[in-house]
Amino acid sequence: MIVRVIVTPKPVVNDPQGVTVKQGLASLGFREVTDVRIGKYIEMNLDTSSEHEARQLVEAMCRQLLANHVIEDFQFDIDPEHKRR
Repeated sequence: MIVRVIVTPKPVVNDPQGVTVKQGLASLGFREVTDVRIGKYIEMNLDTSSEHEARQLVEAMCRQLLANHVIEDFQFDIDPEHKRR
């Protein structure tokens, strides 16, 4: 099954990359953009048939390695029907 993890800075954490992208967009004329947050996208294929087990594994992975729980939040989506090729 495919797991997609999105890690983003917590709302109270300064995001200098987001500020830079927002300024770049404004300089290109996209002044409607009021805020930009930059994060990480992680996609992985898990070899398990249990969605419950997959959720437990991904939660542990995020807490132990994929996200810094002090400054980042994470969310994930599990697609049990597909595998990445």
